[in-house]
Amino acid sequence: MPILLRLTRSMLRISKKHLGILIVSFVLVSASLAYWLEPTTFGNWFNAFYWVLTTMATVGYGDYFAHTAIGKGFTIFLYIFGIGLLSLVIGKVIDGFGAVHRQRRAGELTFRGKDHIVIIHWNRKAQAAIEEVAAYRADLPIVLIDEIGQHPLESWPNVHFVKGDPSDEEVLLKAGITSAQAAIVFADLRIDETALADGKTLLIVSSIERIASHVHTTVEILLEKNIQNFRHVQVNEFILSHDAISRLAVRAALQEGNPEVLQQLISRQHGDDLYEVPADPAWSTYADAFQGLLQQGATLLSDRGDLGINRRLGERIPADARLYVVADEATYRRIKDGRRISLT
Repeated sequence: MPILLRLTRSMLRISKKHLGILIVSFVLVSASLAYWLEPTTFGNWFNAFYWVLTTMATVGYGDYFAHTAIGKGFTIFLYIFGIGLLSLVIGKVIDGFGAVHRQRRAGELTFRGKDHIVIIHWNRKAQAAIEEVAAYRADLPIVLIDEIGQHPLESWPNVHFVKGDPSDEEVLLKAGITSAQAAIVFADLRIDETALADGKTLLIVSSIERIASHVHTTVEILLEKNIQNFRHVQVNEFILSHDAISRLAVRAALQEGNPEVLQQLISRQHGDDLYEVPADPAWSTYADAFQGLLQQGATLLSDRGDLGINRRLGERIPADARLYVVADEATYRRIKDGRRISLT
């Protein structure tokens, strides 16, 4: 009994690689030995191999079985050691799945995908952003980076969590920043001093720019005066968090219904939304685009960030134009696919 206990402890400590080699060798040797002991029973080596596997798996179909005493003795050997070895393998596999689950929860796994969205810092705004991305494209992978203890959205299969300092190059690489399509950096609200919070955000964006300058970056800034510091690191978009909330509150007080319109435009879950649509080669001027889109049920709003094109409808559409419209999703899909349906 002490020998069996020591053997069991040794087997439990064996690595997965060596265990795999051991069980493959055990099965192949056992099949060869079974065929050598009873060649007439099995007919060929493959049947012996099949019998060894069914015996170790405790299936026991009964189509093959040992007839001689030595063959039956070998069968008993398979019962004792083969089934135990297979049980050990199954236990290792289950333990491996458990280890992966624990590592995913702890944010220790490296993300291997591409064209994903990286969201930095976990808070209510980050959660709302993740929900918005899921509403826009449910299949789009999201990688969340933060220093919290465990995965905050563990039940979301498309959300991968990486634990660590977002300004650390190793952490960013672990999040697959070099293969990401965009990164959204929210301010770390655990820092009470707004200037220090913006300073940490600047450090993170600098790291992203150094490692993956092609990634489109959107950054939340707490103090408007700090924008000039971020322009040196080629940030694509700025969000002035406190300023936006203040302006929305004033409009709610002075213009009834205004915030409701804005909420629809910034959320894909309610009402119409903002979409970028391709310019039709048949359109020469903004007026052509405006009328063409209006007939499809969409309203032309801007070319990139230029909201004043409705006052310059006679101007020609530049080759690099990026047109944005207000429409529902069905209309946007129809325009994007080039299907013309007149509403007049």
